[in-house]
Amino acid sequence: MTDRTLDLNADLGEEVTDDAALLAVVTSANVACGYHAGSAATMRAVCEGAVERGVSVGAQVSYADRPNFGRVAVDVAYEILREQVAHQVGVLSEIAVAAGTSVRYLKPHGALYHRVLDDEEQAMAVLAGSGSLPVLGMPGELLDQAYAAGRRVLLEGFPDRGYAGDGRLLPRGEPGAVLEDSTAIAARAVELAPGVDSVCVHGDTPSAVDHARAVRAALETAGWRLRGLAARPQD
Repeated sequence: MTDRTLDLNADLGEEVTDDAALLAVVTSANVACGYHAGSAATMRAVCEGAVERGVSVGAQVSYADRPNFGRVAVDVAYEILREQVAHQVGVLSEIAVAAGTSVRYLKPHGALYHRVLDDEEQAMAVLAGSGSLPVLGMPGELLDQAYAAGRRVLLEGFPDRGYAGDGRLLPRGEPGAVLEDSTAIAARAVELAPGVDSVCVHGDTPSAVDHARAVRAALETAGWRLRGLAARPQD
């Protein structure tokens, strides 16, 4: 990264945090599309708020698993997963257009996010179901396939999560997997910033808004210009 431009994203529309407060801080919103959380009403509210705040909207697609909040890996056939992803993107796209914006990128959620780091077939299904949208994520199979297909690839870092030695996130529940101190999270965001396109603050933690505010303040103090993923000079 040489242009000192960075995105700050968070998961919204999951009905577990203050979406309005987060929209005042982040530059991109990963909107839950109803499969792990959310509804047409929450999608509409987030999209309308994003338009008011100039925040980019992304489709946060997931396994169809609301009881587990999309955090349990599911073996889904290629054709079914492709159609599930297409349905989620399609529903959010219609709502976004009606609100005066559009879906600018794709980001898997939870177990699907981690599964497509290594699972070739499920990564293919996610890409096949999402048209030509840019893809936000960590290095792995999904981004490799997206890049090979000529799609825009966006690297993401998680300042509020602990990393293992292989560069992957520590599983939730392990010591150090989830950071809770806003000051430490903000400092970590500044460390991660030079190597990514976007930093993510999880929206389902009790202090999500405080964390996001601290991260934004630290990044701007460090000289980063925050812009939504579809609001870059080259777009």
